[in-house]
Amino acid sequence: MITETSAVSLRENLGEMLKQVQYRHDSVVINKDGKPVAVLVDARLFERIRRMQSRFDALCQRLEAGFSEVPEPEGLAEIDAAIAAERAPAPSPAKTR
Repeated sequence: MITETSAVSLRENLGEMLKQVQYRHDSVVINKDGKPVAVLVDARLFERIRRMQSRFDALCQRLEAGFSEVPEPEGLAEIDAAIAAERAPAPSPAKTR
């Protein structure tokens, strides 16, 4: 479950919030001036996020290295074309008699 709290409320209820995260594996979104600024998550979830971030960073580096010879405008044009092709409506199936 994800709950939201203000920074002031977090300070006042930190012990309870920590129990909520540790034992119920909930997450707490911390708002300041009505905007989310941080999230309190249990350590296991945080480790999963860190591993995913590391894999994502490694994948980005591989992609960057693989396309380092492609000029940026050409690469962006290819991406735009791929997005347009994916978003284009699927052709209607041919009618048979």
